[in-house]
Amino acid sequence: MDIRFISSLTPEDEVRLAEGLLAAFTSLLEQWPIAYTLRIEAGESRILQHTHAPAAAAAARRTDVVPS
Repeated sequence: MDIRFISSLTPEDEVRLAEGLLAAFTSLLEQWPIAYTLRIEAGESRILQHTHAPAAAAAARRTDVVPS
């Protein structure tokens, strides 16, 4: 999923808003047993990112790997 939000905020305000959005989305998504990466590109060329891989998803990925 790719979501774009274009605003007239100042670069400093964009960074503050991005930090709040990242925290809010993280708290919502961590309740689900899914792997995800949130990435927000904000003003001042700032990139905020959070990655979550629950243990069950990580274990499933490891079982898919066949040793050579």
